[in-house]
Amino acid sequence: MPAYWISNYREVTDEEKLVAYATLAGPALIAAGGRFLARGLPAKVYEAGLEQRSVLIEFESVDAAVAAHDSAAYQEALAALDGGAVRDMRIVPGA
Repeated sequence: MPAYWISNYREVTDEEKLVAYATLAGPALIAAGGRFLARGLPAKVYEAGLEQRSVLIEFESVDAAVAAHDSAAYQEALAALDGGAVRDMRIVPGA
């Protein structure tokens, strides 16, 4: 069953750190089997929706998404982010 990595960027505190993170994170997550489905600001928000950058990545399973997060390559990306953004990140199993 597929799983979805969902990240919402509540606040970017250091644009340079975010760029450094993205430079490392994208290739690390793709190498781990991730497929980027959406990223960027919302086209429209409803109800209690927030105008914040969101990223949606599909993996083959929850285990694959967790392994991607825990991989050395992604941990290097997180180290580069180093507090440069406040994010809400979760892995959700597909329906």
